[in-house]
Amino acid sequence: MSVGVKNAYVQDIHIDHAPGVEETLYPKKASERTLGKVPYAFMWIGDGVNLGNMTLGASLIVAGAATLNIFQTFVAAIIAIGIISAIFTLNDRLGYKTGVPYVIQLRMSFGEKGAIISSLLRGIPAIVWYGFQSWTGALAINEIMKVFTGGAFDNVAICFVAFQGLQIVLSMYGFKAIKWVETLVSVVLMAAFVYVFYLLLTNYSGVIAERWVHAEGTWGLPFWGFIMVFLGNYAAIFLSAADYSRELKDGVSDVKRGFLYFSPIVIAYGAVLVIGAMLASATGISSPVRALAIVFNNDFITVFVSAFIVMGCIAVNMVANIVAPTYVIQMLTKLSYKPAVTLTGLLGLCSFPWVLVQDTSSKGLAVFILIYSAFLGPIVSILLMEYYVFRRQKVNVPDLYRADGPFAGYNKAAIIAMLIGAGAAFIQVDLAWIIGFIVGGTSYYLLTKFGFKDSSFKTGTIFENK
Repeated sequence: MSVGVKNAYVQDIHIDHAPGVEETLYPKKASERTLGKVPYAFMWIGDGVNLGNMTLGASLIVAGAATLNIFQTFVAAIIAIGIISAIFTLNDRLGYKTGVPYVIQLRMSFGEKGAIISSLLRGIPAIVWYGFQSWTGALAINEIMKVFTGGAFDNVAICFVAFQGLQIVLSMYGFKAIKWVETLVSVVLMAAFVYVFYLLLTNYSGVIAERWVHAEGTWGLPFWGFIMVFLGNYAAIFLSAADYSRELKDGVSDVKRGFLYFSPIVIAYGAVLVIGAMLASATGISSPVRALAIVFNNDFITVFVSAFIVMGCIAVNMVANIVAPTYVIQMLTKLSYKPAVTLTGLLGLCSFPWVLVQDTSSKGLAVFILIYSAFLGPIVSILLMEYYVFRRQKVNVPDLYRADGPFAGYNKAAIIAMLIGAGAAFIQVDLAWIIGFIVGGTSYYLLTKFGFKDSSFKTGTIFENK
C-alpha cells in the first residue's frame, strides 16, 4: 500500500491488496472518476425531484388543513437545505480527496468490525426507500396500463416486480448510467412539473389558497419538526456523501461543491414540495400518484404525468437508494458489484412500502424518517468530530484497509456515543436528528478523551499518548 502524488484537490492512493475488501471499494483515483460539475449538479436535481419529497409536501395538509402555510414552508426548507449543504460539503471531503467510499470511511471512527453495525443503519433505510420509490413508480405504471388496456389490466404487484427488474438492470452500469440518466431525467422532469404547477394553479387556485397559502400555520414545534423531517430525508444521503464525491472529477473546491449541493436541492425541493402541498390541498389525498389521477381526469394527461413519475423514481433510486446499500452488501459478502446490486434490488421488493403511505395519510413515511434519522444524526456527528477535531483532516488511508491495523475491531467509544445520541433523540422524536447529532458528537468527544485510554483508535489523533 502506498500513497501517490497529489493533484489540485484529489489525492491518488494506491492499495496493492486488501484482504476481505472487494476492489470496487478501493480508493477511486482522479483518472477513474466519472462525473463533472454539471452532471454532478443534475444528479442532485434528479434525486430531489421525486415522489418521496412530494409526499412530504403533501404531509403538510392534514384533514384538509395546513400545519404550515406557504411562507413557513419555504423558510423551513431554506434552513434545512442550508444545513444539508454544509454537512454534505464537510462530510464529502475525505471521499473527494482520497476516493474512499462511505463503508471504508466508517472504519476511521467505528473500526473494521464496528463499521458493519453503522453501515447497516445507512443500508437498511436506503433499501426501504428503494422499495417505496419502486412501489410509487409501480402505481404510476399501473395507471398507464389501465389507460392502454381500457381498464382490463389493474395489478400493481406485477408492475412492482417488473419495474424493480428494470431498475436492477440499469443499476448494473453504476455511475456511468447515473451520469446520463440523471441529466436527461432532471431536465424533462422539471419541465413536466412546471406544466403540472400551471394546471393546478389554473384549476384549483381558490381551494389551494384557502387550505395552504393563507393558512395560519405555526412557528412552533411543527415548524421545527418539519425541518427535522427535511434533514432526516437527506440524513442517509449526506451521511454517505463519500460514495458520491469519490466520483466527482478533480478541481472542485469546497465552496464550489457546497454550491453544487445547495442550488440543485433548492430547485428540486422547491418544485416538488409546492406541488405536493397543492395536490393534497386540492384533493385531500396524501398519495401524489392517486391525487394526480383525480386532478387530471384525462387519459392523455394521466399517461403523461405517470410516465414522468416513473422516470423520477428511477432517478432517485439510482442516486440515493442503490449505491450505498450495494457497497454495504459488498463489504459484508465480498460480492462483486453486479451480484451485489442485484441483491439490493431483490431486498427492495421485500420492504412493504405500501404500509408507509396510504390514501388518507403519509404520516407513516414521516415517522419512518424520524426514527432511522435518530441513529444517523449521531453517526455523521461522530465522523465529522473524528475527521476535523481528532485527526485534523490527516488520515492514513491505507490503514483503513488493513485488517490488523489501528482500525481493526470495534471502537467502543463510537458505538456507545452512537447509542447515547440515538437514545437522546428518541426523547423528542420530532427533533430527533438535531438532538442525536449534538448529543452523539459531544458524547464521542468526552468518551474518547476520558475513556478507553489504551484504545488503538487514539493513534494519530489529538488524544494519542505521546
